Amino acid sequence: MEIILALSIGALASSGVWLLLRSRTYQVLIGLSLLSYAVNLFIFAMGRVQTGAPPILKSNVPGDLARFTDPVPQALVLTAIVITFAMTALLLVVLLAARGLSRNDHVDGRGSGS
Repeated sequence: MEIILALSIGALASSGVWLLLRSRTYQVLIGLSLLSYAVNLFIFAMGRVQTGAPPILKSNVPGDLARFTDPVPQALVLTAIVITFAMTALLLVVLLAARGLSRNDHVDGRGSGS
């Protein structure tokens, strides 16, 4: 399970960095999204990935913290997802406005025919 999670984090991060280095603005936006997904998975993995563990304390069970999942990485990832959605929406609006004004979607503002 851990090797699959590590490989998926690596694949998302490397794909995100590769797309960030492209010359089109839409590809840069997708690269930022992939990179944020990789960071979210990394934060989530730092909270000890466990299957079958109860998320909250029960009244009849003694409070052994080794048997329970950590809720802090889950809350951080949920907050990061909301912030990433807002950032992506804002960047998409700026991307469309810049494309409408300059009539191309290159990051440096130069078109392929200029």
